[in-house]
Amino acid sequence: MAVREIIKIPDPMLKTVSKPIERVGDDVHALLDDMLQTMYAAPGIGLAAVQIGVPRRLVVIDLAKEDEEPQPIRLINPQVVWASDELAEYEEGCLSIPEVYDTVTRPAEVKVRYVDAGGDTVERHCDGLLATCIQHEIDHLDGILFIDHLSRLKRGRVVKKFTKAARQAKEAM
Repeated sequence: MAVREIIKIPDPMLKTVSKPIERVGDDVHALLDDMLQTMYAAPGIGLAAVQIGVPRRLVVIDLAKEDEEPQPIRLINPQVVWASDELAEYEEGCLSIPEVYDTVTRPAEVKVRYVDAGGDTVERHCDGLLATCIQHEIDHLDGILFIDHLSRLKRGRVVKKFTKAARQAKEAM
């Protein structure tokens, strides 16, 4: 297991649509383990493979609090198959957009279908923070960032800030 580098905006990889996993083998298990280690080290509660530069439809989530036993969820080829009409607002952040938080409105409940680490297809009903987190991570797999749900003005400010920082870092090299 290894902690991988999390890519940040404006890296174009984050706008890439991830490809499905065809076969769940040792390589997928190793990547999921690396993703969990990377997420825990960050620290975060969710991570999509594309955030570490691997555009494959893999997500890891763990909502356990710091003082609780880890409860990792590994999702292979996840998709939302149902979403409630009721909406919920959560303040979201993203490991690929550090120190930026804003309120996003999403369906309050979803049903997600995915393949688990054992290769079985699972359907899971999610609400609360888990529903928000799953939708956020599946968005990553489709090249969508949480800031894409914000107003054009707010999104523009964030992108401009990170583009400028990336340019300055490159010039300093």
